[in-house]
Amino acid sequence: MTDKLVIALAQMTQSMGGLAANADAMLEWRERAAGADLIVYPELQLIGYPPEDLVLKPALVDRANHELDRLARATADGGPAMLVGTVAASQGVLFNVVALLENGAVTAIRQKRELPNYGTFDEKRLFAPGPLPAPIEFRGIRLGVPICEDIWFPFVTAHLKAEGAEILISPNGSPYEIDKDDRRINAVAGTRVREMGLPLAYVNRVGGQDELVFDGASFVMNADLSIAHQLVDWEESLVLTTWEKWDGQWVCLPGERHELDPRPADIYNAMVLGLRDYVNRNRFPGVVLGLSGGIDSALSAAVAVDALGADRVWCVMMPSRFTGRESLDDGMECARLLGVRYDTIPIEPGIGAFDAMLAGMFEGRQRDLTEENIQSRIRGVTLMALSNKFGHMLLTTGNKSEMSVGYATIYGDMAGGYSVLKDAYKTTVFDLSRWRNDNVPSLGLGPSGPVMPERVISKPPTAELRENQKDEDSLPPYEVLDPILYGLVEEELSVEQLAARGFDRDTVARIERLLYIAEYKRRQAPPGVKLGIRNFGRDRRYPITNAFRTL
Repeated sequence: MTDKLVIALAQMTQSMGGLAANADAMLEWRERAAGADLIVYPELQLIGYPPEDLVLKPALVDRANHELDRLARATADGGPAMLVGTVAASQGVLFNVVALLENGAVTAIRQKRELPNYGTFDEKRLFAPGPLPAPIEFRGIRLGVPICEDIWFPFVTAHLKAEGAEILISPNGSPYEIDKDDRRINAVAGTRVREMGLPLAYVNRVGGQDELVFDGASFVMNADLSIAHQLVDWEESLVLTTWEKWDGQWVCLPGERHELDPRPADIYNAMVLGLRDYVNRNRFPGVVLGLSGGIDSALSAAVAVDALGADRVWCVMMPSRFTGRESLDDGMECARLLGVRYDTIPIEPGIGAFDAMLAGMFEGRQRDLTEENIQSRIRGVTLMALSNKFGHMLLTTGNKSEMSVGYATIYGDMAGGYSVLKDAYKTTVFDLSRWRNDNVPSLGLGPSGPVMPERVISKPPTAELRENQKDEDSLPPYEVLDPILYGLVEEELSVEQLAARGFDRDTVARIERLLYIAEYKRRQAPPGVKLGIRNFGRDRRYPITNAFRTL
């Protein structure tokens, strides 16, 4: 039995369904981990996480087995053993597993027991729960390997402790959420370590996968709750951790301890990484977006430049007769500060064509929201035409406050392929804009100075679809609206409960109604970065046809 162990933690990105590429990357990282006894990869590293129904294809499972065998054979060289996340089929059901590869063979497999089936997760749709896992014997040491959700409850770790586990190693696929760092380290890992009296190595993936963003932030916690290693967030990282046995207890020697991003830097980097990986992995040459002179499009453009570089971002101003001089000047200045391509395409010819085309059908009726929405849809058609012709993905610029209450035009400003502001309330948009004007994100490729004029942040928001229009003509002020929406969406509170907090009862009832009747729009909205605990699409799944109201 050894009294010293070197474990490499591989905080890596993944290619969803790119099994050969994932295996190649793992072998490359294994070479970099020379001198380690064992290298540990994140959950389902061979497949990609979350695989959704892709994992139900038998061909994928067959290919996973083939690649796992290839990885196993590579360990015959005497280098580090590998702890690999993959899938395994048995008697017609699938399991989410980790496999120990050493000496040229698969020597142990352990199945995930606790399958998350809430929020963004639907693993019970895909996998069967495994039995309570036994520790894995590795070089005379009993390693407990709880997989991700297995450490959020005490059952698996308690069983591993009872079965003689000496070190806990937890491969994870844990997506970013605001304030999740504290929950992972203190509420989850700290609780399990305190209960079991065992050290824990927590290995998380990094990178974007559609709407989810994985922030890494892997760590090692000793049995005394001290943090021996804290890996960076948002970036790939490989660290070799050294373990020694002191008085019968395994201890990880102190190493690097990186500071994790505070708020709102973490939110901004989540947007940057989510957009970067979405655009690059879907092979778009860049993005195109409408730049209106308002704060939402300005922040979206800034995130795009930080994610992709200015040369891959194309901004287009599409003025109408309602577009003010301030908006034109502010849009142009945003483009100048960011260093992006900037073009102007007036939409008045399109408006005139639609007015003429519909004149007979609309005769005798007053102009109303219909004509406002036509303007937005002309802009959507224009931007999609540019996207089709030149290949750039259309970046949508709407925020969560607007999407919540339907203050967005379906097939108009909602058109596009991705949205970085989809889960950001308007007040968060203001906070992020102020922060970015004063800071450079760690992942950013954009300029070091301000990215938008101060006036973009300070002026009243407006859609500019009619004369002297302001958002507050139709909605409560955002400092009132956003807390109401947070209560209705994230907390699932009733009208009466929010009224008890001091909000106007009739206002809350109106916002609840708007929230429910806009569900059909949100079903047709593009994907976007998940930031909070109840994003639209993956977390909050409401019926479109819905007669329930809390008042």
